[in-house]
Amino acid sequence: MPILGSIVKKAYEIRNLPSKKKRKIDPYKAQVLVLKKLLKKAQLTFFGEHYGFAEILKSDDIVKAFQDGVPTWNYNSMFRNWWYRALNGESFVTWPGRVKYFALTSGTSEASSKHIPVTQDMIRAIRKVSIRQLVTAVNYDFPAEFYDKGILMIGGSTHLHYNGTYYEGDLSGISANSIPFWFQHFYKPGRRISKERDWSNKVDEIVKSAKDWDIGVIVGVPAWIQIILERIIKHYNAQTIHDIWPNLAVYVHSGVAFEPYEKSFHKLFGKPVIYNESYLASEGYIAFQRRPEERVMEMVIDNGLFYEFVPFNGKNFDTEGNIVKDPQVLTIDEVKNGEEYALLLSNCAGAWRYLIGDTIKFTSTACCEIIITGRTKHFLSICGEHLSQENMNRAISMFSDEFNVEIREFTVAGISYDNMFAHRWYLGTDDNINPDVAKEKIDEYLKVLNDDYRVERISAIKDVFVEILPSCAFSTWMKIHGKEGGANKFPRVLNKEQLVEWETYLKKTNFQDN
Repeated sequence: MPILGSIVKKAYEIRNLPSKKKRKIDPYKAQVLVLKKLLKKAQLTFFGEHYGFAEILKSDDIVKAFQDGVPTWNYNSMFRNWWYRALNGESFVTWPGRVKYFALTSGTSEASSKHIPVTQDMIRAIRKVSIRQLVTAVNYDFPAEFYDKGILMIGGSTHLHYNGTYYEGDLSGISANSIPFWFQHFYKPGRRISKERDWSNKVDEIVKSAKDWDIGVIVGVPAWIQIILERIIKHYNAQTIHDIWPNLAVYVHSGVAFEPYEKSFHKLFGKPVIYNESYLASEGYIAFQRRPEERVMEMVIDNGLFYEFVPFNGKNFDTEGNIVKDPQVLTIDEVKNGEEYALLLSNCAGAWRYLIGDTIKFTSTACCEIIITGRTKHFLSICGEHLSQENMNRAISMFSDEFNVEIREFTVAGISYDNMFAHRWYLGTDDNINPDVAKEKIDEYLKVLNDDYRVERISAIKDVFVEILPSCAFSTWMKIHGKEGGANKFPRVLNKEQLVEWETYLKKTNFQDN
């Protein structure tokens, strides 16, 4: 339907015009306006009355009054003090009205599931940013017919579980239930398959239907998208996914750094594909890649999210990644390029100065452009090496490039060793890799990438161990723990409890013998 494609492209072009003006808005002023709207709407909630939102709104410096009057929160403290009441059906707890949806997420660092409130205001905000991201497609100069192709979005089931007072499920499933009517023409795998709760059955249905779709864009977490594409290619005895979907042009990834997966994806494609990144957390749509030439994301500063930034260092976080009381907190006009920050959010679903657990760096404060560097609890610093997830991803990518191998998953843990310390790496691959070579090279890369690591390798980190595992060891572990598919991610850093569980699993399944 080329006529429809032309209409959609023209609509995107028209809608994209005012967005260029919006980027000229002063970020701090835009953020102050967002905070005022949030405080005004929530001032009559129990939380708003307790912390004096009405008085804060009267202040000459609303941001300072807000920071002085409201403490910072993590999930456990926020849930224990406030969100449990909303979960039990109480209205006006931290946001007006009753919370109808809760996004279920275990993240990658907690054992039990978290319940993150999702309000209608948040759903509308997410939809608004999603449309903004679609509109940026005009920056890529695609032909009109591209805009009529299907968009395959892989997430959690849209069949939500009703718990008497609320619905719970993956945020992707909650959001998919609110897809605008005009988008149904493009949305794949469609409502029926999206409702499937069993991941294996969902993949089977997608594979069976793949030949009937004309996909132009794929959206999803790299590890699970890779599995689906491989299944489709194998089922139809194709060479690449472009034999099935010749018009596939864009892959929108999120959730984890794409760099370690890039080599694997190149082998699945028969034509060049544009990689585009988005940053949709359970607490809101934070950023997306606007410019095709730069792999950075522009923060959404005017849509229901107020950001604060905590320098990610030993003064503000303990050795386990927990935020200290009264940390140093910066606003968007105070941050600097190249520094690592943990992100605090106040949003239109009743999160207030809430630590979401992600760390970021600004690549351009002027354009509010960022990259995700990791998680507050997914860095390794058992003796001061301050090894970030960004360092780990880069080292794995460098090894893959130098030896032309695919490492589909990896994780690392710090252990006690010979009265000092060591790092233990687990690499998931189906290629033949010498663990001694991998150990030597990864160690070498990290010494270049991180000065603290280089110093501690001399004094405190006595050795590095690398274990090569089949890639299915990781996906099987996820399946056993009910984290197969959707937005679930394998933890990049294992804490002590996770390491014991992981080692026990490997021994029981004999993966270590492979």
